[in-house]
Amino acid sequence: MATRVVIVGHGSREPSANSELEAFVAAWSSRRPDLDVRAGYVELAHPTLDEALESAGRESLSDGAPVVALPLFLFTSGHVKNDLPLALERARARFPLVRFSAARALGVDPSLCEVMHERAAIDRERAAKTAVVVVGRGASDPDANGDFCKLVRLYAEGRGYLQVAPTFIGITRPLVDETLELVARARPERVRIVPYLLFGGRLVAKLEQIAQAFRQSHPWIPTEVAPPLGPDERIFALLDRRLDEALHGAAPLECDTCQYRTPLPGREQHVGGLKAMLWSLRHGFTHTQAAPHLHAHKPLVKHVLVCGNADCADRGSLALLDSLRRAVESAGRKQDIRVTRTSCMGRCGEGPTVVVYPDGIWYRGVSAADAQEITDEHLLADRLVARLVDNIMQ
Repeated sequence: MATRVVIVGHGSREPSANSELEAFVAAWSSRRPDLDVRAGYVELAHPTLDEALESAGRESLSDGAPVVALPLFLFTSGHVKNDLPLALERARARFPLVRFSAARALGVDPSLCEVMHERAAIDRERAAKTAVVVVGRGASDPDANGDFCKLVRLYAEGRGYLQVAPTFIGITRPLVDETLELVARARPERVRIVPYLLFGGRLVAKLEQIAQAFRQSHPWIPTEVAPPLGPDERIFALLDRRLDEALHGAAPLECDTCQYRTPLPGREQHVGGLKAMLWSLRHGFTHTQAAPHLHAHKPLVKHVLVCGNADCADRGSLALLDSLRRAVESAGRKQDIRVTRTSCMGRCGEGPTVVVYPDGIWYRGVSAADAQEITDEHLLADRLVARLVDNIMQ
């Protein structure tokens, strides 16, 4: 009876990024023939986390094997605190006879400092004149950002560098270019930019661009970008430990300094389980739309999705999309009512399809002539257009 393990990844619209994760999963799985390992994505890719847990749960009905969700996240951020527990609750409801549990994220661990040190590849004799800029992805969760800074401090201890500065490539500050400007004032002989990321892809490419701009403005400071962490035996061993903790119930998900349980300064309004659930739902709806986009995540009163796939487009969905946008703009509600074109939402041949969140209302067979009525009745007055309602998601 092999334990079934779902490696939880973030997911990307870029197939190459997902391929890196899948190669990582395959490499770890090859070391653990005693396990049944698969991947599941929180968003933007398939199989989704729900799909992977459902597949594992269905298989475990026959042999009683436990299912462990093992997050391949560097820190315990919103996805691990919200999306993962919610997905596990849905899986437990579907398969009450199967034991589902979650492991911790990789977190702050000295072995990861060693991997980072190896990737930085800085000679000991040059360390005292080298400034190291460690770049994290950045999160909207202060807990995750704090853990990143703690890990960077652990990495800096005893290595003799001129300076080690934590910074972020997005979402929060300080940003990389800001930190590089400050580091340059210490007059280092060289700068090494170390991406604290598991994989390459768009963010590492962006770092290379930032580094090139810094070289042009500071040509007297040799500046290099180290490779990301990537597959490594020490990371595999850390996954082994996280899995063992989960199987023996020794380490539940970390929540002691979670912004949804503890009133951190400036974020007191986030406390509460319902707030966590609502954040997760809204984040999912906004994050799965058009990319690239800024991580502003301004709250919307309504988010309207209009199917723009081939079948619905043939039936007039693009004209409908334009009519809805014009009606919303004419009402002066463009800032808090968003109308978005989306890909196929299923049940082709019955469109055009319009979905209104957070209400969970699905309209079918909608035409451009219906746009004004939907805007006036539903989006502005919160009254359903009953003749067009196909489904109400609870």
